[in-house]
Amino acid sequence: MEFETRAIHVGQEPDPSTGATIPPLYLSSTYTQHAPGENLGYDYSRSNNPTRASLEAALASLEGGEACAAFSSGLAACSAVLDTLKPGEGVVASHDLYGGTFRLLDKVFRPLGIDVAFAESGEPDAFERAILTLKEPHLLWLETPTNPLLDIVNIASLSALASRYGLLTAVDNTFATPSLQRPIEWGADYVVHSTTKYLGGHSDVIGGAVITRTAKQLERVRFLQNARGAVPGPLDCYLVQRGIKTLALRMQRHCENASYLAHALRDIPEVRRVIYPGLSSHPGHLVASKQMQDFGGMLSLELEGGLNAATRFCARLRVFSLAESLGGVESLCCHPATMTHASIPREIREPRGVTDGLIRLSVGLEHTEDLVSDILQAFKNYDSSAISCSIGAFR
Repeated sequence: MEFETRAIHVGQEPDPSTGATIPPLYLSSTYTQHAPGENLGYDYSRSNNPTRASLEAALASLEGGEACAAFSSGLAACSAVLDTLKPGEGVVASHDLYGGTFRLLDKVFRPLGIDVAFAESGEPDAFERAILTLKEPHLLWLETPTNPLLDIVNIASLSALASRYGLLTAVDNTFATPSLQRPIEWGADYVVHSTTKYLGGHSDVIGGAVITRTAKQLERVRFLQNARGAVPGPLDCYLVQRGIKTLALRMQRHCENASYLAHALRDIPEVRRVIYPGLSSHPGHLVASKQMQDFGGMLSLELEGGLNAATRFCARLRVFSLAESLGGVESLCCHPATMTHASIPREIREPRGVTDGLIRLSVGLEHTEDLVSDILQAFKNYDSSAISCSIGAFR
């Protein structure tokens, strides 16, 4: 079956007892056993739940992996993969990545004895140099496109590099989704998602997932899922699975709107640069053209004027909401330096490109012209006395 068909049908077989087209939501926390140790595959919903199992089957199918474990958040999913490392082992991560992942690596796992090295996302040789700085490198952690600078990394070449040094490769595929990019096809071992974002698609659920190339690679992650207990509730799983049924259609519109905006905003004087992989000027455009089916719904703007300009711009938007997160049907604006990446110290984030003038846009499904008009009006006729709020209030 093709992707769109699997998104609708895998894990969603009609209920055999009633014929219900949509399987029931299993809210039970426990399951009656025929005799001690004799059950129908379920005993306690932290360990397994039919609704969660349906979602996991669907996500494994969409990513082209053999197995999936769902979690209560994207960071819980990231933690489970990183928890497979032992003290003394090391992880190499791209230097541009979600602030919560940086915090996890730097403030949680590094103090537990995990060595961490960062590599310049757009410089392939930097990853090999970073690997060589570690005594026991074990895992290569990638985002592509990265958050928030939308760097593109070559999954195939870096997975091959990791394999030569005996490392496993994990790719956070949240921005692209399996609708646009399937890292396992390019050599990755783990795929990680915040299902909160595009997979859920409606800004009404928190969740995460880990998909693996082989079922054996998921065994430790599955153990940690049960032992640590960071599992999603059945309603969360139901909402994500309902979201993925329209994923292909939504991603098509997200991409169309983002591409239109990116091209429309290139010549605005207040914009120092537009960052979007779909632009031929983007350094990763050719690689993205090869490993992605389209260029995604995220774009970033670097404004002239730093924090003051960013504050004025965000305060004037009317269709875009100033909010954390991304990937919903509605358009969102984020100021990474004070919101999603505030946990990264200024002296680290600014040299990496996360400046006070950087704006990240999650382009939604509204009418394209309304989105363009909202951006354009935010740059014009601005009265500084009209500030009703500032970005700082959202830290």
